[in-house]
Amino acid sequence: MKVHGQPMRSIWLEPDGQAAGVIDQTRLPHAFVTVRLSTLDEAAHAIRAMLVRGAPLIGATAAYGVWLAMRADASDAALEKALTVLRGTRPTAVNLHWALDEMGRVLAPLPPSERGAAALRRAQELSDEDVDINRAIGGHGLKLFQAAWEKKGRQGRLNVLTHCNAGWLATVDWGTALSPVYLAHDAGIPVHVWVDETRPRNQGALLTAWELGQHGVPHTVIADNVGGHLMQHGEVDLCITGTDRTTAHGDVANKIGTYLKALAAKDNGVPFYVALPSPTIDWTLKDGVRDIPIEQRDGAELSDVTGRLRSGEVATVRITPEGSPAANYAFDVTPARLVTALVTERGVCPASQEGLLSLFPERRGRTA
Repeated sequence: MKVHGQPMRSIWLEPDGQAAGVIDQTRLPHAFVTVRLSTLDEAAHAIRAMLVRGAPLIGATAAYGVWLAMRADASDAALEKALTVLRGTRPTAVNLHWALDEMGRVLAPLPPSERGAAALRRAQELSDEDVDINRAIGGHGLKLFQAAWEKKGRQGRLNVLTHCNAGWLATVDWGTALSPVYLAHDAGIPVHVWVDETRPRNQGALLTAWELGQHGVPHTVIADNVGGHLMQHGEVDLCITGTDRTTAHGDVANKIGTYLKALAAKDNGVPFYVALPSPTIDWTLKDGVRDIPIEQRDGAELSDVTGRLRSGEVATVRITPEGSPAANYAFDVTPARLVTALVTERGVCPASQEGLLSLFPERRGRTA
């Protein structure tokens, strides 16, 4: 994707080969700032403090974090420490654990002298694989967009509603839910995106709107509670979101508020699609509502809001009464029955165990 017309990814190896570079997403859209990650602790902080966020990008950053740890100390104890530290940064996104398991699998059998180079090589491979996966998701999702456009008689605009940020900022490139949006736009389909603000961190208003603007995709930012109203009045042709963890039976955990959008879509007969790379599937879980851990973050994210003042200064202000506690649940789970279909790099399938196994038959007999 492009920033100010220049191609780039959300994470990269710095030119000197001594660090990883990322975009500080907490500064967007008011400032575009890149950050150099040189140590394990810096990589862990970037994930924990949400300089990077989105399940695929968290996994890629964790992989680079292991490399940074191996550069400093490639002993068995250091490897185990790196994996433990990074696992503790975010609880919900399964890509984090998948990437760390993969790095551990590759590095553990090697002598310490070989671990640094192998860790960098695997981190770069995982990043490249993520790009290929997300481009493939876009291709399969594009067919759904084309079908929806044909259903409208190729009249007006194709209205898509999304929640949170599932674009290239949440992955290494392309994005998951936004990948077909970009491909549809580039193919000449007059796609328009309703961008949920996505309280409390406002990833839609801050990040998705910024991304779409950089690519020239028409969009409108809306309050989180507007989606159902738009669906009732025929202003949404389809919904598509990402997911941070998907169970073997098709339940999806995504940014808080996704469940309510799925309920509104079901009530109004609007297709509700979820785009996911296969590393997001947790084949060990059956019941998402019961089993997926839901991260609870600092209440200040809910009580405080950061934005640009009329003077141009970026400031954080409190919007709730002093002394009022805030409960900040970061994710919710949408049951499979509310999901029209899952869009993966291998194709589109029903949100069910059989649907997923039809695309990933190698998992048959090895799922919850």
